[in-house]
Amino acid sequence: MKTNIKYMLGLFMAILLTLVSCNETEYSLGDLTAPSNIVINAEVVGKDATHPNGDGSGDVKFTITADKALSYKIDYDASTPVDMVFLANGKVTKKYTNVGVHTYTVTAIVYGAGGTSSVVTKDVTVRSDFTPSADIVTALTNNSSKTWVVDKSVPGHFGVGPWSATSIRPEWWSAGVNEKVSSANCFYTATFTFAKVAATGNYELKVATPDGAFTKTGSLTTLPGIPSSGDEGCYNYPGGTSAFSFVPSSSGAPAAPTNPDNSPSTQTAILLAGVNTFIGYGAVQKEYEILVINSGYLYLRVQGTETGNAWYMKLIPKP
Repeated sequence: MKTNIKYMLGLFMAILLTLVSCNETEYSLGDLTAPSNIVINAEVVGKDATHPNGDGSGDVKFTITADKALSYKIDYDASTPVDMVFLANGKVTKKYTNVGVHTYTVTAIVYGAGGTSSVVTKDVTVRSDFTPSADIVTALTNNSSKTWVVDKSVPGHFGVGPWSATSIRPEWWSAGVNEKVSSANCFYTATFTFAKVAATGNYELKVATPDGAFTKTGSLTTLPGIPSSGDEGCYNYPGGTSAFSFVPSSSGAPAAPTNPDNSPSTQTAILLAGVNTFIGYGAVQKEYEILVINSGYLYLRVQGTETGNAWYMKLIPKP
């Protein structure tokens, strides 16, 4: 009996091995050569013999091509924190908003089979012209000087949502009235004075922080002297003064809302110079998009400290 069992078991194993070997399929990853012959084509809109740096719109049409390419990413400016943007087909139009003529180092990463990749850079020089609406300048600065504070008395004075051209609202979280009084009252006592310098026509922001700056820590803020680690909150900060300029908003948000829940955008932004000033929240980014503004109300959003986030803030003139 034991002999028969051993025989039958051996026969079963032989049949099983035969079936496995008959159905065995060989797979190959193929040639894992990285993409080659990468070219960044940059068409500066309006560029001609008379306008060597473009028509002043700041628009550049990028097309990335390469052999054996499967996907593309691009970083538009090497002088700012790296922000690699995925391009579905290697094509995109980018609006540069720094006023004047500037040269940007653009980096493209092209991915091929098996995760292989190749990198190439290109310098692009482009001109951006922008004249803000006189109504916006007057509302923000009173054509001389005007001080603003975060409006803790209304819901939604602080909020978080996606950084998007179509969703222009704090859909992820919205503060209630006096939300931060007990945990971070410096958010409400800091003041932001916007001035138009009569002698030069330039603009200046002065930030006063009697109870500290409301910010995150370490690499999540540009403010000097902030600790390298810690929770979101108030940190000792002496305030600061910097120039600012009005620029076309880089978000691509339309001038009118796409649905009743969205706020419109003025398509104008406040761009702060340097690293020692902020508006409301001491984030990394320095471009604050003006969603709504009038003499008694300022609604802003700025790219959050985390990629893909937008911070929303409502301010009023200091009482």
